[in-house]
Amino acid sequence: MSEPDLSDLSAFVAVAQARGFRTAALTRGVSPSALSDAIRRLERQLGVRLLNRTTRSVTPTEAGQRLLERLAPAFREIAGALDTVNTFRDSPTGTLRLNVPSIVAREVLPALIPGFLGAHPGITLEVVSNDSFIDVLAAGFDAGIRYDERIEKDMVAVPIGPRTQRFIAAAAPRYLEVHGEPKHPRDLLHHACIRHRFESGVLPAWEFERRGEVIRISPDGPLVASTIDLERSAAVAALGVIYSFEAFLRPAIESGALAPLLPEWWQTFRGPFLYYASRTHMPGPLRAFVDFVLAAQRGT
Repeated sequence: MSEPDLSDLSAFVAVAQARGFRTAALTRGVSPSALSDAIRRLERQLGVRLLNRTTRSVTPTEAGQRLLERLAPAFREIAGALDTVNTFRDSPTGTLRLNVPSIVAREVLPALIPGFLGAHPGITLEVVSNDSFIDVLAAGFDAGIRYDERIEKDMVAVPIGPRTQRFIAAAAPRYLEVHGEPKHPRDLLHHACIRHRFESGVLPAWEFERRGEVIRISPDGPLVASTIDLERSAAVAALGVIYSFEAFLRPAIESGALAPLLPEWWQTFRGPFLYYASRTHMPGPLRAFVDFVLAAQRGT
C-alpha cells in the first residue's frame, strides 16, 4: 500500500473538524468536490471508511475519530514549527484566516485592513463572512470576531472596532406618509416590518429599551431576508420598517432616504471582539494582527 499523501491527510483533518465539506472548502480555498476526492482517495488507500456522510452532516467514523485524534495535534505541531521561522523575519509571513459577521466585514474591517496589510506585506488575510455561530478553530480559522454573548469563555477576547453600537428602527418617509409614525415599540406590531433571518434559521426578535424597560417584539411584514443590503433597499423603497445596526442605516438616514423611528428606545450594546484560543505559541500573522488591533484601540 502506498503512503497517503500529506495533503489528503490535511484535507481529512479539515473536513472532520469542520463537520462539513463546504465550511472546510471555504477555509482552505478549494472546492468541496476537491476535498471529497481527497477523502475518497485516502479511504481507498487505507481500506477503511473515515467519514459518515449524509445530506445534513459529516461525522467521523470510529476509525476516522481515532485518526483525527492523532493527526490534528501533529498538524498543529507542524504549523507551529513552520511559524517559528517568523521570529527571524522583520515582519511575519503566512496566512491569517478570520471568520467574522457580515456587519463587521462591512463596517469595521475596511478601516483596519489597509493599514495592517501595508505594515505586513508578507501576510495574506483571508476573511470569511458568516452570521451563524461556528467553532472557528475546528473549522480551520485562526480567530473569529463576534459579540461578547457569542464568545466561548475559554477564549481570549480583544476589543475591535467601535466599543458601543446600537440597533435602530427606520422607515422611508413615503411609507410613514401612508401608514403613520409609531409612537411606541408595540405600535410596530401593526406595521409592515422587514425581518432578518440568520443562516442558522433564527428569526430574532426586535428589542427596545428605555430607562430600564425592555420590550421585545416579533412583528410581521412582507419580507424576510438574510441579506442586510436587500433589507435596506426594501426599506428605502417604502416596503416597511427596518431594524438593524445604526452604522449600516446611518448613511440612508443622513441622505433622507430613511427616517429614524423611536430614537428614545434605541438599545446600546458593546461592540465586537476579536477572539482566539489561548496559546503560548501564537502564529506570527495572528500575533501581528492582535498587536495591530490593540494599537488601533489605543489610538497609536
